[in-house]
Amino acid sequence: MRFVPTALLVAGMTACGAAPPESVVPSAFRTAPDATETGRRSAPEPPVGPRPRVVILGDSLTAGLGLPEHEAFPARLQARVDAAGWPIEIAPRGVSGDTTAGGLRRLDWAIDGDVHMLVVALGGNDGLRGLPVEQMHDNLAAIVDRAGERDIAVVLAGMEAPPNFGAIYTSQFREVFRTLAETRDVVLIPFLLEGVAGEPDLNQRDGIHPNAAGAERVASHLWSTLEPLLAEIATGSAVRLEGAQ
Repeated sequence: MRFVPTALLVAGMTACGAAPPESVVPSAFRTAPDATETGRRSAPEPPVGPRPRVVILGDSLTAGLGLPEHEAFPARLQARVDAAGWPIEIAPRGVSGDTTAGGLRRLDWAIDGDVHMLVVALGGNDGLRGLPVEQMHDNLAAIVDRAGERDIAVVLAGMEAPPNFGAIYTSQFREVFRTLAETRDVVLIPFLLEGVAGEPDLNQRDGIHPNAAGAERVASHLWSTLEPLLAEIATGSAVRLEGAQ
């Protein structure tokens, strides 16, 4: 990962203090021919009932602080999912100012229901406050393990610590995400705000939270990793629906 200047990192971490082209709808989700005398077919309709859910557990970035809900990066991800024709719900669970400890405390509520994937976008506030990296590691590990117990796939979105706590802390902070990805065998996105943090044109006037363009950039960054994983979820859902018919 490239070096990020002090002002950039502080902005990126403070942000936590305070969610594609069309493709053909899978055949399993198409409606059956309309049984009319004219033999006309009814228009395709989405499947009835709850959709498999992808939860984003995060802080103010996930909550879209300062933006209308439809402009936050989780909503931008949902728009991509809908354009792909996949019956998947992107469910943002962002609380401004939340640390990894806070995320762990509300995890059971966040992953209630038919959750297939958990995107963990926490850690920024731990770094902003200089909390012990061992504590952050244990909290994130517990989140990943608890999700695994429910057969929920996990994607870990990393953050960067502000350098004012020293090079050793910054390095150890970054290593937590890498270590967890390796030891828990989960997908890692090294830096959630890659290409956005510290860029004036992509942040709000406070220089902290992404603006609409910045949220779109975050969604695009995440999509490059999430797209094939979401396609697998959509395919699996289609198989289950097809088998139930």
